[in-house]
Amino acid sequence: MAALHTVVQSLMDSIRLEFGVIQSWDLPFSASADVDLLDWLSHQTLYPQFYWQSRDGQEEAIALGHLRSFSDPQLAEMSLSGQQRVWGGRSFDGQVTHQQELLASFFFLPQLELRRTGNDWRLIINEAPQESVLTALASLSFSQTSLTAIDSTIIGRADTPELPQWSDMVNSALDAIDKQSFDKVVLARRTTLTLDKPVLPTQLLQASRQHNHDSFHFLMALDSTHSFLGSTPERLFSRDTQTFSTEALAGTIGRGRTDEEDQSFAHWLLNDKKNGYENRLVVDDLVSRLTPWCADLQVSREPELVRLRKVQHLKRHLSGLLNETVTDAQLLGCLQPTAAIAGLPREEAMQFIREKESFTRGWYSGAVGFIGVDRSEFCVAIRSALIVDDQLNLFAGAGIVPGSEALSEWQELDRKTSTLFSLFACAENVVECEIQ
Repeated sequence: MAALHTVVQSLMDSIRLEFGVIQSWDLPFSASADVDLLDWLSHQTLYPQFYWQSRDGQEEAIALGHLRSFSDPQLAEMSLSGQQRVWGGRSFDGQVTHQQELLASFFFLPQLELRRTGNDWRLIINEAPQESVLTALASLSFSQTSLTAIDSTIIGRADTPELPQWSDMVNSALDAIDKQSFDKVVLARRTTLTLDKPVLPTQLLQASRQHNHDSFHFLMALDSTHSFLGSTPERLFSRDTQTFSTEALAGTIGRGRTDEEDQSFAHWLLNDKKNGYENRLVVDDLVSRLTPWCADLQVSREPELVRLRKVQHLKRHLSGLLNETVTDAQLLGCLQPTAAIAGLPREEAMQFIREKESFTRGWYSGAVGFIGVDRSEFCVAIRSALIVDDQLNLFAGAGIVPGSEALSEWQELDRKTSTLFSLFACAENVVECEIQ
């Protein structure tokens, strides 16, 4: 990041000649193709920190420090001008977690950003008092040291709930579905890993990004001890001016050990009635929610297959043109939590989750991303992990519909959790550590 160091030094010299409030700066700079922003982020001490990489890999950003923070995305959106972005997200149900690891909803206008679009790099400084800007820039580290590979080993694993309690919860859900209390509910599990040595959030995300492609990669760190990160295949929505897109990602099977087995699994998933029904429920819910907000809503007729490293999913695209008065905050409230991570009808499914799940989801399956004037994008925070001090928690969920079986759904949770779990070595004496 030598070129960035030069730009920052020159910028600081210019700012020292000014007085009072420093206007926004948007400075292009050059960087070599092998620069890894996560390496750079690992050396920074300015918080909060946010890292983002788009699913196609064409956009990457780091936001550092905060000028203003917001619990209400509507207020955050109203504060924006020009090319500014607020970064952050909100929890699964908008509730504060009982351990207060992350706020229910947190967005911040950063002091500075690095953005990469394709091969174009920019340093963005938002308007702030002179001393504040100089302090933020002076805090930046330009160390060339790269992150090391993960060398932590799993020496213990604890699931919440455990399999017997999970089976009871699934059976209760199926009974409720039979009684027509709801059509679908998504139940989740937290897996707490004990490691022989701590793992850095940037270290974990870098390893995940190297192995888990076709995913959004994100990291939100409130301070040096509280981080939420993930590599998720699921977009909540993307908006470019008035054009928007979203998707229904529901229906899952694992990957085969051979090409022939993989194709067999894919064929089964595309033709399985239970998974097809689960995906269709999500599509129908999205259509009903979006119809009042947009014109010309288009829905792909057939699901496509999404093949990831450990699992395969069914996905259908939805796109349209938003009415001029619709805001990103309204879209967040309209879409999240989706039927893919909560259930249908939403309120009935959410009430069941609150009553039956034995842990608070927090930001797992919430919405993470950015709001801008011209463009905004959020992903659904699945395939995610919460790091608090030295404790690492992984999360996964499974949609329960007629035909679901507790053991089969438990195995699906294992497959989903393995997105991050499999990045660690496992101690031989920890039998329950193994995930296929």
